[in-house]
Amino acid sequence: MGIIAATKTQPKDLQPLPDRPTASDLKQPLIFDGHNDLLLKVQRAGGLSALSDYMEGGPGHLDLPKAKAGGFGGGFFAIYVPSASNADVDDLEVRDPPYDLPLPDAIGWEDAMTVAMSQFAVLLRLEEQGGLKIARTAREIPEIMAQCKVAAIAHMEGAEAIDPDFETLEVLYAAGLRSLGPVWSRPTIYGHGVPFRFPSDGDIGPGLTDHGVRLVRRCDEMGVMIDLSHLNEAGFWDVARHSTKPLVATHSNAHALSASARNLTDKQLDAIAETDGMVGLNFATAFLREDGRMDADTPLDTMLRHLDHLMSRLGEDRVGFGSDFDGAMVPAEIGDVSGLPALRKAMMDHGYDAALLEKLCHRNWVRVLEASWGH
Repeated sequence: MGIIAATKTQPKDLQPLPDRPTASDLKQPLIFDGHNDLLLKVQRAGGLSALSDYMEGGPGHLDLPKAKAGGFGGGFFAIYVPSASNADVDDLEVRDPPYDLPLPDAIGWEDAMTVAMSQFAVLLRLEEQGGLKIARTAREIPEIMAQCKVAAIAHMEGAEAIDPDFETLEVLYAAGLRSLGPVWSRPTIYGHGVPFRFPSDGDIGPGLTDHGVRLVRRCDEMGVMIDLSHLNEAGFWDVARHSTKPLVATHSNAHALSASARNLTDKQLDAIAETDGMVGLNFATAFLREDGRMDADTPLDTMLRHLDHLMSRLGEDRVGFGSDFDGAMVPAEIGDVSGLPALRKAMMDHGYDAALLEKLCHRNWVRVLEASWGH
C-alpha cells in the first residue's frame, strides 16, 4: 500500500523479443510486478461478493481484462490492514509539498487478523475461480505466465497479523504466504517505518525490535522474503545485519531523484547490490517526481530516469517494477494495467534492448525470488 536449464526451449509466451520490437509486440515481455493493492480494493467493495469486478472488469487499476490488455503477467498481491480512520494518507496534503503526515496508531493483532484473513480469502477464491494462480516457488512464475494466467505471490504489507509466537506465520505460509514487510510505515511490534514526509530521508527513529530480529531470522528459515519498502533506515540496516538473504525492496525509488522518506539512498542501493538483491520501481508519482507532488501529469521520462539511476547503482539484473497499482496515483500515460504497453514503448524508445526489457519486466524478479526462497 502506497500513497494511495538454459538449453531447453523457453515457453512460447516467454520467448525473447526481436532486437527491435514493433508495435505489435507491446504486450511483451509480460510484466511481473512487485506490488499491488487489489485485495484491499476488493475487500472494500464487498469482499467475496465483489470478485466479479476483477474477473469481468471493474473500477481501479487492476482486473483480469486489463491484465490481458496490458500484458500483466502477475506480481505481489498485498494483504494490507488499513487504519480505522480510512485515511492513512491525506491525498490533498501530498499534492502540495512540503508535507509531513502523522502516522496512524498501531493496530492490534486481533483486529489485524480479521482483515488479513478476509483478504487472503479473496486471493484464494480468485485462484479457485481461475482469475490467477498463487506461485509458491519461483520456478512456477514463468510456468504460470506461459499458460496465460496471472501469477500471484501472497505478500503481507505490515506484520500486524503475525503473532510474536509466529503461529499465524506458520498457518499463512501453509496457505501460500511467501513475502512479508515487517511494517507499513506505522509501527508494529516488529519495527518502525517511515512517515510520508517530503523532503526527508528514512533516517527516522529506531529500527527493528527484538521481535523484529526474530521475525527476520524465522522468515529466512522458512523461505519468506522480507520486504524493505516502508521500513525506516535503521530497520533497513537491521535487516541487512540479521538476514542471510538478498535485500529486496518491492516498491521503492531513488532518493537521489526524489527526496521522499519512502525512497532509498544510494548507500542503501549499494547495500542491496552487494547482496544480489532487488528493487521494484514504484509508479506512485509522489515518489517519482523531483518536487514530491502527487500529480498524474508526470511524464514517463521521470520513470526512466529512476530506472537508469537504479541500474547505475544496482546493475541491470537487480531492477524491476513495483507499481503500487490500486494503492497510488500513477502517471496518466499508463493510467492502469492496460496502459503498460506505453511503458514498454517508452523503454524501447529510450534505448533499452530486448534482453534488458525481459530482465526488467520479469526475469529479475524470478531470479531474486529463487535466491530468496531457495526454490
